Amino acid sequence: MHMADALITPVVGGTMWAVTASLTVYCAHKVKEDLDERKVPLMGVLGAFIFAAQMINFTIPATGSSGHLGGGMILAILLGPHAAFLVMASILTVQALFFADGGLLALGCNIFNLGFFPCFLAYPFIYRKIAGDDPTKARLITGATLASIIALQLGAFGVVLETIASNISELPFSTFVLLMQPIHLAIGIVEGLVTAAVITFVWNARPEILRMAHERITGDFSMKKVLAGLAIVAVLTGGIFSWFASAHPDGLEWAMFHTSGAEELEPGANAAYEVLAGVQEKTAFMPDYGFRETASGGDEGEEAEESWPAVNAGTTTAGLVGGFLTLLLAGLIGFTLKHIGRTRETITGA
Repeated sequence: MHMADALITPVVGGTMWAVTASLTVYCAHKVKEDLDERKVPLMGVLGAFIFAAQMINFTIPATGSSGHLGGGMILAILLGPHAAFLVMASILTVQALFFADGGLLALGCNIFNLGFFPCFLAYPFIYRKIAGDDPTKARLITGATLASIIALQLGAFGVVLETIASNISELPFSTFVLLMQPIHLAIGIVEGLVTAAVITFVWNARPEILRMAHERITGDFSMKKVLAGLAIVAVLTGGIFSWFASAHPDGLEWAMFHTSGAEELEPGANAAYEVLAGVQEKTAFMPDYGFRETASGGDEGEEAEESWPAVNAGTTTAGLVGGFLTLLLAGLIGFTLKHIGRTRETITGA
């Protein structure tokens, strides 16, 4: 559900950048005040895990479409909404800058659609209401599944609204929304099941992490088992399992094709598109999660793209490098904010 720049106008893109930037500043302020330092390594490892998971598109049967994990609910449940939003912003920024996945103009939209809805709507109003303060395994699974489905539905509707606000005539509202919502419902069901599985693993291994996401808890406990498990899955997913990603267009591309007849639209005549495309071309050292010559190559690249599984050193490298960069960025954000918060407390206390 990563939007390209051609789907929005510079006005809409700029507006969503401003909204997302405001949310980021707000979340940074909250994390600086409330972050448990034990969350910092979890922010980095979860960022790498979600980055890798988003590389794997799974086929939606009988549709010719595919979907991938969003991961917003996993982040919100395990980190709390504010830290989760910052980690999602880190993931999508790394993807856009270094792998050309999603446009730079549309980055604000993508962070909002994949971060705001799960963190600030689905998490507090659905998951928390169902799971409660003393959850059972059944309530955890039910809450995680339903919240994930609804969050993705809201995110998909956000895409529709942003394209309509941009007056993209090739994507009329009624047709586009009637295609976007059902296909993302199917994707959301898979995401809900995966989210429930991850949350169940953490709950079985270290239930204190789920409590730490929304309240301060005392006592020393080790997260090594959870961190190691997530890190191993992130490495295997980005390095090997990404070979098995579906070659079908994702839900957004599928809906666009059945609405306009094209999976991609050409950007309008505005210098902003050219400037941002030029910036992305320079920063994206592995566009489309592969080596440059593979991503833009000729017949050999096309033939390799059609094979499945797509055993590709470029994909493996992109998965490992991207996961590592996300781990560094998300972890650095958490460490920096916690250090600032601790320094301020020391000064105030003095």
